[in-house]
Amino acid sequence: MDIQEIKNRAEREIKSVQNIEELKKISQKYLGKKGEITLVLRSLKDWSEQEKKKNGKIVNQFKKKLLNDIRELEKKFQQEMPKDDTKEWIDITLPGKKNLIGHLHPITQVKREVEDIFERLGFSVVEGPEIETEKYNFDALNIPKDHPARDAWDTFWLKKPEKEKDRLLLRTHTSPVQIRYMEKHNPPLRIVAPGRAFRYEATDASHEINFYQIEGLMVDKEVSVANFKAIIGRFLEMFFKKSVKIRLRPSYFPFTEPSFEIDMSCLVCGGKGCSVCSQRGWLEMGGAGMVHPEVFKSAKLNPKNWQGFAFGLGLDRLTMMKYKIDDVRLLYSGDLRFLKQF
Repeated sequence: MDIQEIKNRAEREIKSVQNIEELKKISQKYLGKKGEITLVLRSLKDWSEQEKKKNGKIVNQFKKKLLNDIRELEKKFQQEMPKDDTKEWIDITLPGKKNLIGHLHPITQVKREVEDIFERLGFSVVEGPEIETEKYNFDALNIPKDHPARDAWDTFWLKKPEKEKDRLLLRTHTSPVQIRYMEKHNPPLRIVAPGRAFRYEATDASHEINFYQIEGLMVDKEVSVANFKAIIGRFLEMFFKKSVKIRLRPSYFPFTEPSFEIDMSCLVCGGKGCSVCSQRGWLEMGGAGMVHPEVFKSAKLNPKNWQGFAFGLGLDRLTMMKYKIDDVRLLYSGDLRFLKQF
């Protein structure tokens, strides 16, 4: 292998290069993995000591010179390339721009916080279907067909499939989850059931046809209204992180006896009266009461052996109170200017 001949040929070719593509070919021809100079250097181990001293230095020096020549020509060709003025100049020292990503809806944030608080109070979180049967939504909750109490639930009825025995509907509350749970689990029980409910009613600042609830159930040998008031009071204090005034008003629900409404002092107006609390200073947060014996019987539990309370709170109302929102319709408007605040 004539080293001088390779050196002379490489020098002639490097002088005649016209563009960067030709330069890449020459670099590969002489310095690539199977390039001529690379093969010469690999063969040095087979040379005699005298040949290594004579030719080894020459080959290494030429390789270094050829590399420098190629780099200089590469810079020259790159500078001569036409510039694309349409490309935006980038300052690589600036921090990168973060991709815009979404965040949780305020109701979802509140739902997760409420679940966390009740879990810390010893409750388990359970869920059920949004499409319910007439049996679980009404009959098992002591609201039989033609009962006047059904008028309080403006119901979205669905077309019943041929194989389905019971009529189907969009659940009007999450109370059916309590029945489903009691059918499969023995007391003592302590659960909350968050989820979406639907009612066909006029919308205003505090009502929507689609809303979120969280309902709770506690069943044991000895459970009283005092237990409920202590738990709901503790929950509201943990949720709002302040002392909250509450009151229980006598009411009527077919599935509880006695029954009462849960009111809290309106945090939007400070109890002075506004559109959210209908100028009363108090906002209805939900209903509660001691579980009716007929409900226990529907779940195959003996009401002589067990007693408990059930309650339902509006997650929409809790969200409005927490963030001082004066119109529930804003939560479902899809207006990003509103949602980005949370």
